[in-house]
Amino acid sequence: MAKRDYYEILGVARGASAEDVKKAYRKLAIKYHPDKNPDDPSAEEKFKEAAEAYEILSSPEKRQRYDQYGHQGSQGGFGGGGSMNMEDIFSQFGDIFGGGFGGGSFGGGGGRGQRKGSNLRIKLKLDLEEVANGVEKKIKVKRQVACDHCRGNGSKNGTSLKKCTTCNGTGQIRKVVNTMLGQMVSATTCTTCNGDGQMVSERCDYCHGNGTSEKEEQISIKVPGGVADGMQLSMSGKGNYPRGGGIPGDLIILIEEQEDEILKRDGLNIIYDLYISFTDAVFGSSLEIPTIDGKVKIKIEPGTQSGKILRLKGKGVKDLNGYGKGDQLIYVNVWTPQALNKEEKELMEKMKGSENFKPNPGKNDKGFFEKMKEFF
Repeated sequence: MAKRDYYEILGVARGASAEDVKKAYRKLAIKYHPDKNPDDPSAEEKFKEAAEAYEILSSPEKRQRYDQYGHQGSQGGFGGGGSMNMEDIFSQFGDIFGGGFGGGSFGGGGGRGQRKGSNLRIKLKLDLEEVANGVEKKIKVKRQVACDHCRGNGSKNGTSLKKCTTCNGTGQIRKVVNTMLGQMVSATTCTTCNGDGQMVSERCDYCHGNGTSEKEEQISIKVPGGVADGMQLSMSGKGNYPRGGGIPGDLIILIEEQEDEILKRDGLNIIYDLYISFTDAVFGSSLEIPTIDGKVKIKIEPGTQSGKILRLKGKGVKDLNGYGKGDQLIYVNVWTPQALNKEEKELMEKMKGSENFKPNPGKNDKGFFEKMKEFF
């Protein structure tokens, strides 16, 4: 199912100011807050949807990428990207409610198993062909994974656990908070057991109670065609496993687009500067030129002027949102000889006074071509 437009979700125009975006989100968050709608499952989904939209549109950098590339530009097109849990929402945006929602999570979020590991960040260098068409890359990443011997909880054999006495095994400390909506129950992560609800009575001999070990893994990254330099993609769950258990962080991939020596990118289009000889411009020619998909032949018509732009449809960069491809634009440059021998100079002198050598746009040059054939 396609995602809704973020501006549509918040009910703001595309040119809305940061303050307007904030006000719109605050209004929706209050309306669909789970504590105000305990019997309406759809309210929580709308609450999360609004938070996801606000996450993108409240960041100038993310908003710019979204405006240019749509949902895939803001999330990278990877599985798990863009989905937010309640803990994420309140930890990131609780401040816009004046502190009433800060510090914890609602509706049971943030409890046992909800602790998230740190993200990993890598740079991925791609050439123009890979950026234009998409590519699958296999890379090796060192990351913290769950210890095999204790299953990540840090206890000996994975079973030496006891119930936390501070939170009575719930993983949360609950308290009543006065907010602008009235009294609400706030749940914060228990600091004694770090939200696990359990405590280690005997540490694992292999990871010494950390619950993690370092491992090098080969990860396959599918990069969609149309990404741009500086864009960030994410792979959910491919980051570090948290100490003591929980869910792994994400792998953040920063795209680094390597410049091509011959072909240049301009948005979805590819630019190529073609230099042809004076005689090819006069008589026309068939030439082979490079594209991101290999070499192709093009026809140069007789009388082609320097500065003319030829177009190869569909030979450009894929649109990130799947709306076709750009074109390759060929800028024709007629090469002017810089050194002539005596015979060539005499030949050019003979033609120098000809009317056909003077710029006259729109004139029929058929007679000129016939005269030139006598000399070449």
